[in-house]
Formats: sequence, C-alpha cells, structure tokens
Amino acid sequence: MGNEISVPVDEKTPPETLKSRSLEGIVDYIKEKNVRRIVVLTGAGISTAAGIPDFRSPDTGIYANLARLNLPHPEAVFDISYFRKNPRPFYSLSKEMFPGRYRPTIAHTFIKLLYDKGLLLKLFTQNIDCLERQAGVPGGMIVEAHGSYATHSCIDCKSPYPDDLMRKAIESNDIPLCLKCCGFVKPDIVFFGESLPESFFMNRTLTTAAELCIIMGTSLTVQPFASLPSLCKEGVPRLLINLNRVGGLGSRPDDVLLLGECDDGVLKLADALGWRDELEELWAKVNPEKTSQMQEDNRQKQARTRDEKLRDEVERLTEEVERMLHLSRSHEDRVRLELEAEQQKGGVHWKAQKLDKSESTDRSADDGNQDREIERGSETSIPEQAADKVREHQAQPKPIGAAAQKGESSPPLLKQPNQDTGQKTGVR
Repeated sequence: MGNEISVPVDEKTPPETLKSRSLEGIVDYIKEKNVRRIVVLTGAGISTAAGIPDFRSPDTGIYANLARLNLPHPEAVFDISYFRKNPRPFYSLSKEMFPGRYRPTIAHTFIKLLYDKGLLLKLFTQNIDCLERQAGVPGGMIVEAHGSYATHSCIDCKSPYPDDLMRKAIESNDIPLCLKCCGFVKPDIVFFGESLPESFFMNRTLTTAAELCIIMGTSLTVQPFASLPSLCKEGVPRLLINLNRVGGLGSRPDDVLLLGECDDGVLKLADALGWRDELEELWAKVNPEKTSQMQEDNRQKQARTRDEKLRDEVERLTEEVERMLHLSRSHEDRVRLELEAEQQKGGVHWKAQKLDKSESTDRSADDGNQDREIERGSETSIPEQAADKVREHQAQPKPIGAAAQKGESSPPLLKQPNQDTGQKTGVR
C-alpha cells in the first residue's frame, strides 16, 4: 500500500487522536468531535453477504469458478484484448452478476445511513455490482474505481448503449452490438488493459480531507485503489472492518481493526453509535425480504439459545445422575466384595465345623458298631459256652450207682430235643 510501513503499531504506543484504540474510541471521536467528513472505501467483501462471490477466494471466488468457460486464464474474462476476440465468456458471467439479481446488505445500507446523516464525504468502491446505488446512495457520491454495470458503451466509438437493450441481450444470451458502428458493446467496467475512470483521479485527493476513513471488505491488493488509505493525513483515525488485516492498516497509532464479517462489524458500530434501529428500519425499506429473514433468524437464534440452555441443563442433570449411579454401583461393588470376603472366611470355619462334626459322627458310629458287636458277641457266646459246658460234662465219666441209687434224674439241659413235646427248643 504505497510506501507506508505495514508493521503493526506497538500496543504500548498511545493513540494521537482517539481516546483509545478501540471501537469505543471511534464512537467517542465521532460524537465528541462532531465528525462530518467520512470517506468510505469498499471492496467485494461487503457484497458476499448478498450472495455475490468475491474475485479471489479459493474455490468460491469468481476466478475459481471460471474454469467452465475454457479461458486461457481466469483473468481473461476481464481482458479487453480477449473480449475483442471472444466476448461470450464475459456475457455468460454477466448473466449471473447483472444488477437486479441481488439486494443490498447491511453494510451497503450503513453507507446510505451515513449519507442521510450528512456524514458521507465520498464512497470509493471497487465493486461493479451497483448495490450501493440500489441502497439509495446517489451516483454523485460514489466513485466506482473499476467501473460498474450502471452504464454501457461501445468499445470502439464509445457511444452509449441503452440499459434496457443490454439487459435484454444478456438475458437472451445474445451479444449486444453498437447501434451506430455495430462494434461490440459492454458495461462500463474497467477491463485489464483499460484506464480507470477519470472520476477516480479527480476525487482521490478527497481522502486527504477526511476526518475518518472506514475501509470495508477489501484486500487492498489492486493499485491505485490500494493506495487510498495511505493518503489520509497522520492523526486521522482509520477503521478497518474486514476478515483480515490488510495493507498497512494497523500501523498507525489511530488505526482500529474490527476483524470479522462486514455486516457483523457494521452492526457493532451501529449499536455503539445508537443507530441500530435506524439502520434496520432503513434496511427494511431497501431489502424487505432480507429484513424479514433477519428477523426470523433472530427469533430462531433466540429459540436455539433457549433450547441450548435446556439441553445444557438436561446434559448436566444426566451427568449428575450418571455420577450418582456410578457412586452407587461403586458402593454396591464394594459391599458385595466385602460380603464375599466374609462368606469365604465364614465358609472355611463352617467347613471345619462340618468336618469335626463328621469325624465325631463317624467315631460315634464306630463306637456304636463296636457296642453292637459286643452285644451280638454276648448274645452268641452264651449258647457256645453252654455247648462247651455240655460237651465238657458229657466228656466226664458218670458215677455209676451213686446217682442211680439216689434216684437223681438227668439235668434239664441234658434232655434231648423233642423227647416230650416233639417241639424244637432254642436258647433265647
């Protein structure tokens, strides 16, 4: 960006004009200094929210989507030499970009609000989509540095070409020809190989008169537009609303960077200035469909917020229940292990008692058997002893004569069975 040093200013370096190097510092400056001369510089980044792709974004930019046109290189679609040979690729692209297909964004509408408040000194834009015009910014307040679809002319005789005929030709996929010389005509967009509009050079010094410069949605890579911020005087605050830091912005003590989507940054600025209601009311007139959609998005966002809070609470309660269940299971497992240990310990003692009891029972059974054997032995030994005695008695010599003389009879035990009754006798 010119010869301006692009090294970010040291955070310890105090601002020269602003109270603080912040959005609040910009707001205080606008209000307290009664700022009336604001220069705005814009690029394709303020139109992406409208659905128009920028030029250089990988995969989604215009150049990245021109492969289907079989160009020698993407930039050829805006090359005047190539256009003279084959204008059809440009008109294929123009069918997608011609004004009327897209509506202004919040960022475009904010510029109109600055104009309505009498604060806009000049708008310099790289865009060719005419969305600033559609937002209500007068053409005289706009410097379209790279031209636009607002007007059309012959590339040879420079005769103007009616807008309605250009629109009809583009919609019908025709190649419009000059009504005077039959040469090719095209929108007054600056092609590679063509000079910038005279209005750019006539107005570029207005940046030196700016009290505040707002830069939005530009990469500041294409000269001479990229040099415009450096023309601001030292001490003049510069506010960048952009996805990334670009050029030398951020190198001066009064530079403020508000990084993010352009519409988001503009809404933050409008909120801080107290202009939010005015901005949304104006946008409702410029883009009623988008306004309704934004309101619906806000309602859905609030609903999602409530749902998210409810979901978070449910998740918290679920986690708490799971934690308690885990503690309960842990306690249950610990108690079960203790019971199993006690059961194992008690089981050994019980088995020992059972073994002792079994051995005692076995011993008692043996003793009983022995007693029964003794009893059986005494029962069987009596007849055996008696029989022995009988045999011993029978073996002894009987006294002859003495017993007979006395008339003694034989002992009862010596009676022979069945001698008297014919019944068997047994010893009980």
